[in-house]
Amino acid sequence: MYTADRMTHLKIVVVSLVCATIVAGVGVASRVSDGTTTSNGRLEATVIKAGVPMTASTERNPIR
Repeated sequence: MYTADRMTHLKIVVVSLVCATIVAGVGVASRVSDGTTTSNGRLEATVIKAGVPMTASTERNPIR
């Protein structure tokens, strides 16, 4: 790289910019689809209701 001339450095910069543009374009254009969207593109949420409150302890026998 130290002995490369100006055109070689320019080619490296141009190739890296083209590759970065392609990667960014593919990332923007791609869509992750797992079947949770409806036909109009809206997401549906699953509602999970809280159950009975519970107490947790780190001791094996909390009552002595």
